[in-house]
Amino acid sequence: MSSVLSNSKITLAAARLRLPLTVPYRLAFGEQTHFDVLLVAILSNGAVSWGEATILPGYTDETIEQGWSLAKDLTDRCKTTHELMSACDKMLDSAPFTATAFLTALDWLAGNPILQRRGRFELLGTVNGKADYRDKLEHEVETLLSRGYKTLKVKIGWEPEADLRQVNVVRDIVNGRAKLRVDGNQGYNREQAIHFLSRLEPEDIELVEQPCAAEDWDSAAAIAGVSKVPLMLDESIYTLRDIDRAAGLKCANYIKLKLMKLGRLNTLENGLRQISDHGMTAVLGNGVATDLGCWMELCVALGNVTTAGEMNGFLKTPIQLLKPALKCEGASVVIDGSMPEIDLDAVRHNAVERAGDWKELG
Repeated sequence: MSSVLSNSKITLAAARLRLPLTVPYRLAFGEQTHFDVLLVAILSNGAVSWGEATILPGYTDETIEQGWSLAKDLTDRCKTTHELMSACDKMLDSAPFTATAFLTALDWLAGNPILQRRGRFELLGTVNGKADYRDKLEHEVETLLSRGYKTLKVKIGWEPEADLRQVNVVRDIVNGRAKLRVDGNQGYNREQAIHFLSRLEPEDIELVEQPCAAEDWDSAAAIAGVSKVPLMLDESIYTLRDIDRAAGLKCANYIKLKLMKLGRLNTLENGLRQISDHGMTAVLGNGVATDLGCWMELCVALGNVTTAGEMNGFLKTPIQLLKPALKCEGASVVIDGSMPEIDLDAVRHNAVERAGDWKELG
């Protein structure tokens, strides 16, 4: 099937979902207990396609309220594929997450061959426990290792000395059996980041991610000069231009991309290649996304990414939207190239609001 989308009449539907998390997800800017999700459907000539955006303050300037308002407006006024595409392209700078929900649904509708890839892709495991409760932390880490995870994410960004202790305790428990990906989630100012990085020993540390605020490029460049471990930018990267900026400043060894920032599957794939062309290493994946968004990122990752994926948001909630569910084997996800369906019962049971024509969806 061609990935070129002809101009066709469409009907749109959208839902605002609230998906509970199995355990709270600790981030430097707050503990999360649920995902706020925009789910959109496009109906055209008997076909149905889907897209999503999970909106989390701190990951984007958008709010779920703003995203839902935009989604309802698009659902009401866009009657053709080209109208929807044009409207979303105009929104990409101001509301990339919301635009991506619709643009990836258009990718699906067009039969983008990226979504037909098959293969196996390894994920990282996320450590939520605290060093203050070593027994519980040790049980959590050992469970992740027993499932085959070779890369573990450790969250920091609160207080440098306490964070150093957290990393050191996890590293002691791991004892060389996995690499640690240490994520600051923009929690430090420049002085705190330098304090942490100058004292962090490099053994078993894969990288440290985004210690300072997304817009603070001066600090990103400054801390690169003192760090003994590789650094990665995440929240600073919103467009492909930001990849070039990071390369020019030489402030990152790794760049992480998320589909929800970039609009289209092909744009994301181009970004991964651009990172490599600059001599940096790509990381891909959104830990705050449903299985729909994670599946799309997995498809893009195959053949393009060699690092452990972060598209593990679907493991954080018991609610799965895809039928059949993503197939996990140990620390890897296996996809077979077939197009999934959406579990409409899961949508109904977890919808806060719905808009558009849901009757045609059943």
